[in-house]
Amino acid sequence: MLTRTFLCLWVCILLQGCSSNMPNLGVTNGKLAACPSSPNCVSSQAEGKHFIEPLVVKGTNAEAHEKVVAAIDSLKRVKVVTREERYIHAEFTSVVFRFVDDVEFLFLEEHDGDVVIDIRSASRVGHSDFGVNRKRMEAIRRTLNE
Repeated sequence: MLTRTFLCLWVCILLQGCSSNMPNLGVTNGKLAACPSSPNCVSSQAEGKHFIEPLVVKGTNAEAHEKVVAAIDSLKRVKVVTREERYIHAEFTSVVFRFVDDVEFLFLEEHDGDVVIDIRSASRVGHSDFGVNRKRMEAIRRTLNE
């Protein structure tokens, strides 16, 4: 009986550690949320180790929006949560532990036939993501440039 109680308690503790709350996402004053100090986030609005180049897509804002949605849809274990004219939020879920990463796209103004898109990709839990968020965003960049 003591072993079963201990096992149940241990499982509950582990599950609590893997649970996640919806982080503060979205656009505030034209900016995406800042990255936390942990290395499991990249953003085109960040500096230093978190920085990643924004996406640049040829065409109008509407065309860029459709291209980004198509690129997201081509990937596995993704759900688009918010799809607005100038903002997209998608959730990517890992295979094994079902960790969720939040990916955001903020469409800026068109300029000379290009649309610049600020991006952010961050893990909800944990400290390191072993570069998964950066690799995902670079894969999306390659898809958009094909």
